[in-house]
Amino acid sequence: MGKTVLVIEDEKNIVDILNFNLTREGYTVLEAYDGEAGIQLALDNNPDLILLDLMLPKVSGFEVCRTLRQAGSAIPIIMLTAREEETDKVLGLELGADDYITKPFSMRELLARVKANIRRGEMAPPAPSGERESQMVRGRITVDRERMTVSKDGVPLDLSQREYELICFLASQPGKVFPREVLMERVWNYDGFVGDVRAVDVAIRRLREKVEDDPAAPTFIITRRGLGYCFSGQ
Repeated sequence: MGKTVLVIEDEKNIVDILNFNLTREGYTVLEAYDGEAGIQLALDNNPDLILLDLMLPKVSGFEVCRTLRQAGSAIPIIMLTAREEETDKVLGLELGADDYITKPFSMRELLARVKANIRRGEMAPPAPSGERESQMVRGRITVDRERMTVSKDGVPLDLSQREYELICFLASQPGKVFPREVLMERVWNYDGFVGDVRAVDVAIRRLREKVEDDPAAPTFIITRRGLGYCFSGQ
């Protein structure tokens, strides 16, 4: 069955270009020209991915993202933004967007990100080689790959799909340092890396807020300055 992409964008020329290229790639395209209509279409149709402009009539892209995540939607969201301000991009990621792309964008890059995010939503993280049991016990942290859950001291943690995938990957090789580019390829599923590494930093910060005793002094998700991140199960 073909995949559906919801485009929430108020500039008709951009919608038309996206519709043409996505349709040519085999996607079914839904269109919304304001945030209010976008929320309704997303909830009614549960598309496979959303391309979301930040500057929208009626309801902003930030509020669209916040509303969908609060409603329990895990639909991958890629923000479309003409803004260069760092805070806008980080805020969108903090609200639950999966990635962003800045206008004007390369259609090839956008299509690659669409494909990667849809593929990620269909995949469960692979079990580490040599470890066949359904659970990984890493000190106080237990990752149950069969149930796709993570617990700390026996208490389940409320993680998003991305956060689960990230800790599952890091915990599968404790102590090994992964550069952000590698995490984008392995967890975000960007072949050849076509993402922004700041998305990794935001995801790590959100994960630490849920996993660490003190997110400001992490003991599970460790930063190796200039190198990347690693998991410590101590």
